[in-house]
Amino acid sequence: MNELFDRKVIAELSDTMGADFAAELITTFLDDAPNMFADLGTAVSEQNPDAFRRAAHSIKSNAQVFGAVTLTNLARDMEMGELPDSATSVDKLQASFEQTAAALRGQLDE
Repeated sequence: MNELFDRKVIAELSDTMGADFAAELITTFLDDAPNMFADLGTAVSEQNPDAFRRAAHSIKSNAQVFGAVTLTNLARDMEMGELPDSATSVDKLQASFEQTAAALRGQLDE
């Protein structure tokens, strides 16, 4: 398993749904993630716990599809935790996403 995502999960997804569909799922996640992070940031600034949990849940669910364990766990912790006072935890999740996204883009190039 890659530290950032599980290549076996991607391979199984490709085998089951087709390589093109798997690539489309990855691309869609990468394209949609900035909106999810914007929602997280807005929820923190507006101190809206429901919106925060929904956005964290969306990131967690998408990350699980690709076996991105670290990103999944960070998002799950945010979803289940308290609404933070600042965007520091969002920044940590964003950094994990950026690393995972780079690895997934590399997978698309293979």
